[in-house]
Amino acid sequence: MSEEMLNAPELEEEAQDINILKKIRLEKLDDMKANGKNPFEVTKFDVTIHNDKAKAEYEAVEAELKEKFGDDEEGFKAALEENKKTVRVAGRIMSWRDMGKANFIDLRDKTDRMQIYVRMNDIGEENFADFKKWDIGDIVGVEGFVFRTRRGEISLHAQKITMLTKSLLPLPEKWHGLKDQDTRYRQRYTDLICNPEVMDTFKKRSKIIATIRRYLDEKDFIEVETPMLVSNAGGAAARPFETHYNALDEDVKLRISLELYLKRLIVGGMERVYEIGRVFRNEGVDARHNPEFTLMELYQAYTDYEGMMELTEDMFRHLALEVCGKTEIPYGEHIIDLGKPFARMTMTEAVKQYSGVDFSEIKTDEEAKKIAKEKHVEFEDRHKRGDILNLFFEEFVEKHLIQPTFITDHPIEISPLTKKKPTDPDHVERFELFINTWEMCNAYSELNDPIDQRERFIAQEELLKQGDDEANRIDEDFLRSLEIGMPPTGGIGYGIDRLVMLLTNSPAIRDVLLFPTMKSLDK
Repeated sequence: MSEEMLNAPELEEEAQDINILKKIRLEKLDDMKANGKNPFEVTKFDVTIHNDKAKAEYEAVEAELKEKFGDDEEGFKAALEENKKTVRVAGRIMSWRDMGKANFIDLRDKTDRMQIYVRMNDIGEENFADFKKWDIGDIVGVEGFVFRTRRGEISLHAQKITMLTKSLLPLPEKWHGLKDQDTRYRQRYTDLICNPEVMDTFKKRSKIIATIRRYLDEKDFIEVETPMLVSNAGGAAARPFETHYNALDEDVKLRISLELYLKRLIVGGMERVYEIGRVFRNEGVDARHNPEFTLMELYQAYTDYEGMMELTEDMFRHLALEVCGKTEIPYGEHIIDLGKPFARMTMTEAVKQYSGVDFSEIKTDEEAKKIAKEKHVEFEDRHKRGDILNLFFEEFVEKHLIQPTFITDHPIEISPLTKKKPTDPDHVERFELFINTWEMCNAYSELNDPIDQRERFIAQEELLKQGDDEANRIDEDFLRSLEIGMPPTGGIGYGIDRLVMLLTNSPAIRDVLLFPTMKSLDK
């Protein structure tokens, strides 16, 4: 249930409860300040180890000593005592078990949870009295030694504990915010604190991107950065965001693609380039779309879309092994097999298989529109045969493409930046990879004929006049670069967010964006 769905009395009651708790915590803070113990004056705490490594190191020492001493329990305990070392950890208090003069708290850092044993006799009566006034959510530093409790849990025996930051608001387990998906996205900071699996998702996202960079760097690609504010937002079929550049008194747009600038670099002789960056498309929000998202595009001279297929299949397999440890990965109710050779079908073959309509036998726009009416596929008057083939693909095919499948040889009408097939000029050398019904990437043998490219741009301008606000405009500087000469080139764009969704088994794009686009609560 989102905040918008809560009725006024529920919201008011919740706000009152939080305000009461905040007032109590502010009073505690005032008392700390009055006694010269303001936690916000602490500037640093020297952490010597994180929780996961502290546990792992203790287990390793314990295992080594058990093997050494065998059944000699006394010798084992004495050796364990000799190997005891002081460590310093820091993190947030997540739970508290009060047992009088000895307390257990759970401390979470960026790696894991650690149980902390805090006893009055170890930290002193005055410090213990202060400690007992602290709250769940406070950030503390602990100095002590690692041990295993009688119940078998690896823990830290505190010898000194220091308040580092006073939490003034309670963690949300006591109110609806932790469970409410809408609030989790708006307050990602509490989501990360309270849901360790969310932290794991974003650690994996970082690993995915780092692995991609290593993979491409080893293949001699150069990572570059290109402009986000552009006068002509081309390279994709999408509506751009528009803004105004005050200093230059010019209207500009946020980029919708990385393509046209990267191709300029191929013209300049870089030969292998890639960019991972944000792009912006003024479109709706759903489970797979966010107006601001991460795109990776790469371009390689002297290859074609077949070369891009080989690179893509190899890279996806490599990512699965590096990030998931296997090539068969779960997503929802399916097991996606990235280990087998990816299937390949032309768009015409796929439409014929799943709709029964063979577009190789449909020669005119009129025939295409007639069969679309018969099959109840909606189209616009401006649509041509190739556009309608693509509409059939979206209607009948996409939902069946669960396992990795390259869909190739798209109609020229929907591919304004792609080379024609020499043997079939109505279609182009292009592919899209589909996994779990999603388009994962889009690749071309790049059009490097400046005369043909100008004609395609002119056709796109005509579509703009007919009301297609996603059509491309003529880019004279890009055409000039093609006239200088671009070698045969293969290019591809990958939706990084969807790739992360796939490899983390995340149901929605918002689950893999730290701060997804959300409608303002005051709207």
